[in-house]
Amino acid sequence: MHCALCIANEVNEVEPKFDDKGLICAVAQDAKTGKVLMQAYMNKEALDLTLTTGRAHYWSRSRAKLWRKGEESGHTQTVKEAALDCDGDCVLLKVDQTGPACHTGSETCFFNPLAGAAAPRHGRAYELLFGDAKKEAGAEQTGAAVLYDMARVVKERVKKPEEGSYTNYLLDKGVDKICKKVGEEAAETIIAAKNADNAELAGEIADLFYHIVVLCENRSLGIDAVFQILKERHAAPRKREY
Repeated sequence: MHCALCIANEVNEVEPKFDDKGLICAVAQDAKTGKVLMQAYMNKEALDLTLTTGRAHYWSRSRAKLWRKGEESGHTQTVKEAALDCDGDCVLLKVDQTGPACHTGSETCFFNPLAGAAAPRHGRAYELLFGDAKKEAGAEQTGAAVLYDMARVVKERVKKPEEGSYTNYLLDKGVDKICKKVGEEAAETIIAAKNADNAELAGEIADLFYHIVVLCENRSLGIDAVFQILKERHAAPRKREY
């Protein structure tokens, strides 16, 4: 079968294992940020359609029907990668999500704190699973996910301006003002680098990142384009004479 995507498993060739109802668990993950978006089920037809069309299809157990993600809401999932777990009974889809993944309007379906998670526990495993109980569930982000989320918020400010928003102030002033701020933050980063306080340096770099994200939005330049260039340069390092 010719398909737009394939289920990858580099160690062993694993076939999907459907349960006695003909279903297999499917987990959708944001391909950019790594955030887990939702969990659903697929039958063979849904899986085949997902692989051949590149759009996520699922089987609704409550409605007993096949459905394509976003067919009513417009919140579609374009599948970039698909893989099976070690046992073959769960499909992982890495997707580009349009709009919120959850029917409640939330970015992800996983926003409910686990009952009892705030109770005193001990052990490194618990710490890794739940972290600081005082943190809002799902609030912790790492790496590029932070930049993607920042870019999302900046884009939302364009659609829904907020009174007193610094982001809206910059965007209203335009590219000259934004570039001036990028230059100022770059200079402050250099000054902080000459000092001994790494916390100060981290703060200035964070400010620089933020203003660069605003500049990207002003120019309608997605940060994906920047990451793609970094990937290409990393994959093919160039030798230079200095």
